[in-house]
Amino acid sequence: MQDHNGGATNRPIRSNSIGDSRLDQKIRELVDEIHMEKPRELIEEMIVTALKMARDQTSVADLKMLNRALKELRYAGQVFAPYRQRRKVAVFGSARTPEDAEEFKAAENFGREMRERGYMIVTGGGEGIMGAAQRGAGRENSFGLNIRLPFEQSANQTIEGDKKLISFNYFFTRKLNFVKETHAIALFPGGFGTMDEGFEVLTLMQTGKARIFPVVLVDKPGGTYWQTWLEFLRGHLLKLRLISEDDFNLLHHCESVECAVEHIMHFYHNFHSSRWVGGKLVIRLQRPLSQKLVEKMDTEFDDVLASGKFTQCAALPEESAETEIAHLPRLVFQPKRRNFGRLRAVIDAVNRE
Repeated sequence: MQDHNGGATNRPIRSNSIGDSRLDQKIRELVDEIHMEKPRELIEEMIVTALKMARDQTSVADLKMLNRALKELRYAGQVFAPYRQRRKVAVFGSARTPEDAEEFKAAENFGREMRERGYMIVTGGGEGIMGAAQRGAGRENSFGLNIRLPFEQSANQTIEGDKKLISFNYFFTRKLNFVKETHAIALFPGGFGTMDEGFEVLTLMQTGKARIFPVVLVDKPGGTYWQTWLEFLRGHLLKLRLISEDDFNLLHHCESVECAVEHIMHFYHNFHSSRWVGGKLVIRLQRPLSQKLVEKMDTEFDDVLASGKFTQCAALPEESAETEIAHLPRLVFQPKRRNFGRLRAVIDAVNRE
């Protein structure tokens, strides 16, 4: 189970009632006929929400937008579903980068290296850096999340015509899939779109609205694109105290493709995944930690803990539905939900063993 919003907000109050007992019964009977395995309460709530929008006299324009967005999310979920067990890296960069550019060659090499390590590549499906990364990964290991634009937006040759090419009408549904379906982000030199995607994912992690995963900044050999960008962040945002030093834990500047690949692989060296159970963060591990390291973390990250200590244990009862990872050891603690850059440092500590 992926915790797509990072678990940083309280569980919303659910309402499975339309306010009419007769209609409530009809909704339950309708859901009964589908014989679903998914939590029926969520399906009932979605039906109730749709009926409430009709009662609220929601405008036709808003209904069209909501309907189309839901359809896009449903279809994308269908396409990704067969590949849930494979890790994926989203690659962003300029669509205008020519094939003879060093940045293009670096992106192609990155896609190839990640494919050889069992990863799939997810891009916007366009040319330039996107096409380079997918050329390196190959068609069978690629997803394309295309966006419909007023001007012609064609897919690159690698992904064109593939069932894993998904076209979105809305940027927000497309962005949501980039974040929820991937396990790392690689940013290559690009324009407004690359900046937008990069700042978006950093904001989501910084505020606890997305899972923490690697974000690598990759340039051509000897390039200064990201170095200049980082100088701006430190010289202005950090200097003015608009961000904190710990926020830089959420990204990693790489001077080579090899560095980027190694950084992503090391993130999953012992860390498997995480989820929130109430106020506790549960980190699933590939291997148990030594008691010495756990005790050291109690001291090293005392500023992270809201209460208690770091504890190793088996899967919690609340994780019973996740049978495929039930055997993994857990590191459980109750953190302060504020400085998520420090939580990234906790994951780095877990990967020391």
